Amino acid sequence: MSTTTPRARRSKGASAALHTTLVVASLVALFPIAFIALVSLRGEDGWTHPTRLSGFTLSNYRHVLADTQFPTWFLNSVIVAGGTMLLGVLISASAGYAVSRMRFPGGRPLMWSFLLCQMFPVAVLIVPLYNILGGLGLLDSYGGLILTLCSVSVPFCAWMLKGYFDTVPREIDESGRVDGLTPFGTFWRLIVPLARPGLAVTAFYTFLTAWGEVAFATQFMSSESKYTLAVGLQTFVGPHRAEWGLMTASSVLIMVPAGLLFFFAQKHLVAGLTAGGTKG
Repeated sequence: MSTTTPRARRSKGASAALHTTLVVASLVALFPIAFIALVSLRGEDGWTHPTRLSGFTLSNYRHVLADTQFPTWFLNSVIVAGGTMLLGVLISASAGYAVSRMRFPGGRPLMWSFLLCQMFPVAVLIVPLYNILGGLGLLDSYGGLILTLCSVSVPFCAWMLKGYFDTVPREIDESGRVDGLTPFGTFWRLIVPLARPGLAVTAFYTFLTAWGEVAFATQFMSSESKYTLAVGLQTFVGPHRAEWGLMTASSVLIMVPAGLLFFFAQKHLVAGLTAGGTKG
């Protein structure tokens, strides 16, 4: 005989209050995005009368795409964010799996060093990283900026993937060894397919970290042909006037890749974020 206690039913008043709170929270979250989109459709003087619901035009978008270097900045950001995502996920997954499955000298200090790296603010890291990239000849290059951004995203992702790999049964590794797979073969053929939710979260995090990064890109990229979006958009703000129409139109365009990535990765995000919270 089942002894499960039925869940208490929520009263109508509590249900109405809950739904009202959710609706208000959703409106608060969506308001900035809707306001930016509205201003971007109001032309050059959109900021003068931002709430007027008339006179919509796509002139700001046409100007951004045809008369500025936005397409070049967009492509540069795709290269940097995509490279950071691929390299960051590869390093994070390898480090997380190694610490989760293998016992080697320096394993725990390695993870603690990852955690320690997260404690330093970006402003403290700019000067030493600038000197390191300068010594390696990687200033004003995609590779240098990708390595720098990986130094920000890899520590967090390695910790998260280590927790995710802890939830994968070790019997899977043992079956791989029985079948004659090398440790790398076991990792690549057996573990990686099972870790797709965790890998999706780290890929999403590293992409967004690189896509919206400002400080490193501003200091390390000096050629206009290699500007990322974060650097290029600063040219719309002058000492006496800001091109708000162009800024808002560019902001809407910048949201598109992140939104598409979230759309395709959303089914894995919840599972990937919660899987590392338990073991077994």
